[in-house]
Amino acid sequence: MKVIEHLRHAKGTLLSFEILPPLKGKDIRSIYEGIDPLMEFKPSFINVTYHREEVIYKERGHGLLQKVRVRKRPGTVGICAMIKAKYNIDSVPHLICGGFSKEDTEDALIELNFLGIDNVLALRGDAIKSEPQFIPERDGHQHAEDLIQQIAGLNKGKYLHEEEEEAAPTDLCVGAACYPEKHPEALNLDTDIAYLKRKVDAGAEYLVTQMFFDNAKYFAFLERCRAEGISVPIIPGLKPLTTRKHIAFIPKTFHLDLPVAFSNELAKCRADAEVKQVGIEWSIQQARELKAAKVPCLHFYTMGRSEAVRAIVSAVI
Repeated sequence: MKVIEHLRHAKGTLLSFEILPPLKGKDIRSIYEGIDPLMEFKPSFINVTYHREEVIYKERGHGLLQKVRVRKRPGTVGICAMIKAKYNIDSVPHLICGGFSKEDTEDALIELNFLGIDNVLALRGDAIKSEPQFIPERDGHQHAEDLIQQIAGLNKGKYLHEEEEEAAPTDLCVGAACYPEKHPEALNLDTDIAYLKRKVDAGAEYLVTQMFFDNAKYFAFLERCRAEGISVPIIPGLKPLTTRKHIAFIPKTFHLDLPVAFSNELAKCRADAEVKQVGIEWSIQQARELKAAKVPCLHFYTMGRSEAVRAIVSAVI
């Protein structure tokens, strides 16, 4: 079932979760351990992220460098197929521009359609650490808007090679990302919303926000999007802070602010357990307010760890 159908037929605020593929060397049990404790809440769908491989270059003498893969995660598509088969829950694979040519993208979309996976979240993806800015693959997409256009085209039976015979159209629901505090590379929120509208016009049927910790920013962002003619559902994305490392890492990495009341409570914490408790309590308040406002869905970034999210959802539903 498509995400947009879940949203249209919902009688209240839905729940969804997002997981990470495990690092190489870990088996499927690590996925089960992250999902099983959340099944009692009957999520409508589960997102599975996609991560580009990370590489380093080792000197081999004579001016030669060897490219070495140092971080690799198992395939997102395979994990989505497993979720569908084991849990009978709709899955949403992330598909990115980085590392994919248009041919690679088409192959991935054909595979998703073949497996009966009805959804895809279309993202540009981040630059790899060795690059100062995002560089697309040769004959790949520069922007998420371009990726969305390719998916929308394939849904109409438009393949890269016109000479293909009996090529049936796909039927994929396309989601996209949005940023209540603006994308880190955007000049300002106005230009970011203008680009967001282009993604919706290209075929994005719903949006999922980057994590945020100030509901007022989500509501203000929602109002501005509606004023600019963006009418698709906008799902708020939530993540509890659970460690002291998160306090510095998340605002810096994701370019977002922590509300003063929240940061004041976090400043009192001296151990991860204290941060975790404060983070859970703050997320409970966020989720309750958002649910009261009748948002279409609460989307939780679990990062493969379910304990904190389980505590939050238990207190909210």
